[in-house]
Amino acid sequence: MNYVGLSKEISYALRHAPWEYELELDENGAVDVQQLIDSLREDTKWQFVTIKDILKSMELSDKKRFEIKDGKIRALYGHSIPQKLIKEPQEPPEILYHGTARRFVESIMKDGLLPRGRQYVHLSSDTATASIVGKRRDSSPVLLKIYAKKAWDDGAKFYYGNETIWLADNVDSKYIED
Repeated sequence: MNYVGLSKEISYALRHAPWEYELELDENGAVDVQQLIDSLREDTKWQFVTIKDILKSMELSDKKRFEIKDGKIRALYGHSIPQKLIKEPQEPPEILYHGTARRFVESIMKDGLLPRGRQYVHLSSDTATASIVGKRRDSSPVLLKIYAKKAWDDGAKFYYGNETIWLADNVDSKYIED
């Protein structure tokens, strides 16, 4: 196990780009350790990572970067994320995007986008961010077009995350185009 690489990956996920990992940080910047592990495992490089590996990377690091408390992990410093995610329903842009692995497209087109154990479905306001998220699971991801404004008009709930990320409870397949 590359513990230095794991520590850097966790730092990036918790400090700078939680949305790329579909992590939902709480008001203290913490996320459930298992949610982090599940997200890391979506990348073949970390597919076998365990809590023991995370603890070992913390132990071997000369810098105390993280803390685990009550089943949650957080970065202790160095955050560049602009703000805490606001979870008040808000009217989304006309179109949003979702980057996903090719192997998930058929299921998404049948069942829609579901949070899969997370609180929300993560959507992107631009194709570049959607592509980055999708590439965590597939080197050639599919970018799905979400007719967010139409879904909103029909009663779906959307939440502003930051300038590139939107959240939704779920998105019915009739609002998704591949």
